[in-house]
Amino acid sequence: MERTYTVTGMTCGHCEMSVREEVGEVAGVQTVEVSHETGRLVVSGEGVSDEAVKAAVEEAGYVVTA
Repeated sequence: MERTYTVTGMTCGHCEMSVREEVGEVAGVQTVEVSHETGRLVVSGEGVSDEAVKAAVEEAGYVVTA
């Protein structure tokens, strides 16, 4: 399963790293791709809930908008 999210507030590589680390800890996540330039977050894995991904992004200090 692969899902794409739009994240607002990221402005640099450090932002990407923060999101990548938090989302990477979500149960079932296998890969995380983040781009602050496009605001795109791509998560792949099995049994990953949207709510858990959104909570992880918020923990990193950002917001999932779509």
